[in-house]
Parts: sequence; C-alpha cells; structure tokens
Amino acid sequence: MSMNDYRKILSIDGGGIKGVFPAAFLADIETTLPQALYSYFDLIVGTSTGGIIALGLGLGLTASQILEFYRHHGPKIFKGNRFVLTVKQALWRKYSNEQLRRALEQTFGNRKLNESKTRLVIPSFNIDTGEVYIYKTRHHERFERDHEKTAVEAALATASAPTFFPLFKNSSEAPLVDGGVWANNPTSVAVAEAIGILGWTKDQLKVLSIGCTEEPFDVGLRRRKNIGALWAFAPQTANVLMQGQSSGSLGLAYTILGHENVIRINETVRGGRFGLDKAKARLIAELVGLGRNRARNESGRIKPMFFDRPAEPFCPTAFERANAMKAG
Repeated sequence: MSMNDYRKILSIDGGGIKGVFPAAFLADIETTLPQALYSYFDLIVGTSTGGIIALGLGLGLTASQILEFYRHHGPKIFKGNRFVLTVKQALWRKYSNEQLRRALEQTFGNRKLNESKTRLVIPSFNIDTGEVYIYKTRHHERFERDHEKTAVEAALATASAPTFFPLFKNSSEAPLVDGGVWANNPTSVAVAEAIGILGWTKDQLKVLSIGCTEEPFDVGLRRRKNIGALWAFAPQTANVLMQGQSSGSLGLAYTILGHENVIRINETVRGGRFGLDKAKARLIAELVGLGRNRARNESGRIKPMFFDRPAEPFCPTAFERANAMKAG
C-alpha cells in the first residue's frame, strides 16, 4: 500500500485550559505547512477542550487562532462564580458557563457542523439516560441531524465538565456533560468511527493522538501502605479514572492498528504544575513553550506520516450525489 492510500486521523484529548499544549503543538507544526492544517486529515476527533480545537480546525481556523482563543479567553472563562450551588440542577460547579459561551460565540459565530471542511466527531454524555451522545458531521448517510447543530452547541456539550461547569441542555433539551466522563482520550473512538462507520480498513489508518500533558501516575503513600481503598484513592479519583481511560483507549488503538500506526504526543510534567482550570498567564505561557518545543522535537517523525500530502477533500453531500447517480 502506498502512502497515498492511507487515511489520517487526528485525535485530541480533553484537559481544560491545558488544551493550550496541543493548540501550541499544532500551531508550531502549521507554520511549516503549505496548506491549512485541517486539510491533511480525513477525520478529526476531539473531547472537551480537544473538541473545541477540533471544531475550530474543522471550520477552517488556524491552530494559531485557536491558541489565541485560549490566551485571550482562558483567564476569563476560569474566573469568578466559584462554588455556587445551582438548586435546579443540584450540581456544584466552580464556574458559570457564560464566559465560555460568549468566547465560543465570538470565535465560531452561528456556524454549523455542516460547514466543517473535514469529518468531525465530538463526544458528550447524556446524564439523564446514561448514554453517550456524539456530535458528528454528515460523513455517513445515517447522520441526518447533527450537521445542522451549531459549533457552539457541540463545544458547550463536550466541554461542560462536571464540578467545573453546569450541565448543558442542547437544542433537543438533552442534559449533556463533558465527553471526558467516558472518552477523555478519544483515540479508540476515532478508530471505531473509522473502521465501524466509515468502513476504512485497519491497514489504511494512521492516527496522531495528542494529549494535554500528564503527571506521573501515583495514588500516594496510603495506597502503597495498603490502607483501605477508599482512603487511598479518594483524593486521586479523577486522575485515576482519566489515566485509566486514556491507557485503555490507547491500548485498544495499538492492538487494532499496531504501535507503528498510532503516534502519541504528550508531555509528562511535575505533579500539580498545571490544572484544568489553572489559567494564569504564566502557566499558559509555560504550556505554549512545552507545546512548541515538543513540536520541534517531533516534527521530523510526524511530518512524513501526516503532513506529506493533503487528504482527499471532504464533501458532506457525497451521499446525495451518489444516490442521484444510482437513481439515474
């Protein structure tokens, strides 16, 4: 199989303001490309902050513009309204989502998923039914509704992280929360979409999976001393669940496609250095530096695999044209 036969997938993790890392990584890479970054991928999948990046790329924004979104709006989004109890929703959340909504509206306007220039998959979760809820472009004939949704709706749905933001009710009144509760690392979701929905064969696929930094895995002294499970894991529950999900997601992708076809980009950092809502300018600048430095180090490895040529142009009306040709 020649390189021209490959389908290329970009997968971006969730991670709040730490989305600065993948945005900076991609912004550095795009400076060396002759065409827009989105045009090199057949499918882009992103969860939570990764979903915002995926939506931006799909709508034709540059990675540099998305990075500026985080620099400008991040400190405003993660400021004020701390620890307010919403009686109606019976949920604690640290922040209102109004600043996030305003930032997204300023960036995406009223544009819809059907305006995306590439295939998109954006995970969320329905807290009423306990079922996954995924926004998708019309890259399959079964997908008849999501492409009419706005990018702002999809972004709010995928990024409404429990305890940080209130749940989000979409245009269908479905109560949705952050897709990170089941797919914070959406690499396996991307592989499943490519093989199970799009019908691409596993030997066709190459995946670039980008994280939002990670800390060394350690549940603490109490666990190592064999003190009860609740006391050992409670302080690190979120970290344990997210790292476990990410490991499982990558493991499935590696098993199906082979390690050589899944490139994982992430940066291990000191425990507590960054946080989902630590949006101080100094920390954002540090994340930018990490992302750009990692791009310079990885450029020689990933450019021949992912940026050697543009992908085939995505046309969401291909199904209609195909059906018309059959009818004729």
